[in-house]
Amino acid sequence: MGYQKVSQLKLAVARKVREYVLRGGFLFAMCSATDSYDIALAAQNTDICDMVFDGDPAASDCQEGLEFNYCFAFENFLLYVSPIIYEFSDIDTTPLDQTASRSGQNDYFTLFDFSAKYDPVPTMLTQNHAAVIHNFMGQTTGFHRNRIKPSVLILAEKSGEDEVKYIHGNVGKGTFTFLGGHDPEDYKHLVGDPPTDLTLHKNSPGYRLILNNILFPAAKKKKQKT
Repeated sequence: MGYQKVSQLKLAVARKVREYVLRGGFLFAMCSATDSYDIALAAQNTDICDMVFDGDPAASDCQEGLEFNYCFAFENFLLYVSPIIYEFSDIDTTPLDQTASRSGQNDYFTLFDFSAKYDPVPTMLTQNHAAVIHNFMGQTTGFHRNRIKPSVLILAEKSGEDEVKYIHGNVGKGTFTFLGGHDPEDYKHLVGDPPTDLTLHKNSPGYRLILNNILFPAAKKKKQKT
């Protein structure tokens, strides 16, 4: 496709997505799409890919070469550049040891409550029949709070813990919403697992959050009297 290596093609895709949002578009992402966009954008002037991915080693100073001002939501994160580690950076709250015990029995996150009059967009994005929702894992399960930019609005978190689950923000004329996890009705959805039968989960609060983001572009904020 005219690029010398795969990493350059991936960067071009991330740039196009960012340009779309800057012009007024809306981006909704889940799982590893949430942090991989920002990692690619931050690394656009350095090489973070090991030889097995693009034919040459990562730059020895790639961490110092990150430029977080290009990112949608995250900053000051540390990269995991080793190809044998199934993780991108320390943005994600999923344990590095993917076999580590993380039971879904008592794993929940809580939606924040917003005023429909003054905050119609976050109100719509968090509208649900349940305020406390069973958590679900993914390549990126959630976000460490200290890696989120101060300008980003937190929509849901694990109460009393460092894990943020659901965020929203503005970039240029557009907006983005990131939701950690892969499948709201499959706690540890693995590669190769069969797709979830949605007919069995017609009232899923996790899938309701996804639906909110499909409906979100219809929302318009009324002008306030001054």
